[in-house]
Amino acid sequence: MNSNVNARVLTLSPYKPGKTIAQLEREYGVSNVIKLASNENPRGASPRVCNAISKELDSLTRYPDPSGHNLKQALSRKLGVPEECITLGNGSNDVLELAARVAVSPGSKCVVDEHCFVVYPLAIAAAHGKMVSVKSRKWCHDLVRTSEVVDALTSIVYIANPNNPTGTYVTDSELRTFIESVPSTVWIVIDEAYFEYVGETDYPNGVEFSKEFPNVVVTRTFSKAYGLASLRVGYSVSSSYFAELLNRIRQPFNVNSVALAAAEAALDDTEYLDESVVINSEEMKFVQDSLREQELEYIRSVGNFITFDCGMDALPLYEKLLRKGIIVRPIANYGMPNHLRVTIGTHEENVRFIHALAAVL
Repeated sequence: MNSNVNARVLTLSPYKPGKTIAQLEREYGVSNVIKLASNENPRGASPRVCNAISKELDSLTRYPDPSGHNLKQALSRKLGVPEECITLGNGSNDVLELAARVAVSPGSKCVVDEHCFVVYPLAIAAAHGKMVSVKSRKWCHDLVRTSEVVDALTSIVYIANPNNPTGTYVTDSELRTFIESVPSTVWIVIDEAYFEYVGETDYPNGVEFSKEFPNVVVTRTFSKAYGLASLRVGYSVSSSYFAELLNRIRQPFNVNSVALAAAEAALDDTEYLDESVVINSEEMKFVQDSLREQELEYIRSVGNFITFDCGMDALPLYEKLLRKGIIVRPIANYGMPNHLRVTIGTHEENVRFIHALAAVL
């Protein structure tokens, strides 16, 4: 083994995504698999998006626009922010990691929730930060406890709103109180991957906070409600100062031309997005009611997924579901070994999941 390796890298564990359909078919020899593990939109991309992708195929020989001008312009109009405050990423994960590289100095304090999205600890560790995990309150970010932990030595705080894997959210007033209570030198990164699904009236719009507070950075994605997970395109909204720092270290062609065209079309197709949100809400109620009928406790979610308590180690149940051709997500790596997370699928997928779950319990 070559000893000329960054010692920090040797301490890291790679991100483990949910099983793919092809993986399950290979490993278990099952067919007719449904995947309810990665919180994708089961409807897929809209026809308008597919048309935009088709038109873009003639230009595959050319590098994409490194600035993503057209998409940034469209986002600027929709969000009411200057283009120079928007940074595009290869999925929002890209921008979440770039934020750590910008904000975190070796040994500086970085604060997360105990059940945070697993990319945050990876990004912090890669940047040589010192992670501090804050105990949640009723499966939700406890911003009061978090504010007590944050001090002048803190470089960054990650807040997923809604949180993955719990689906809980912090309110507008809670978020404002927190932002105003911590030093303005602390970067507050608000991950809004599931923003489009949330209908609660007290749910905050992080972009509005980023306009008011220069230390607030908001990330969003086209991978969830917009149905473009395989194309990998997300973005952040921040002060122009922080955006300029992100642009110093991001890859010059980090979003491909097909993804740029698809995201612009998806952003414009508000009717399709609205339909997806309504369908998700209806199917969420169906899954919640079905879990309740099976006397399974679940965490109320405002996203497009729901996490439920198996009452025991969840892995055996997960394996039994795999053998029935259903992929859900075990979340022991989120500190929740007795829980499974399931994406809200089509009605047919949800019915099949509920029937399979009843059969293996």
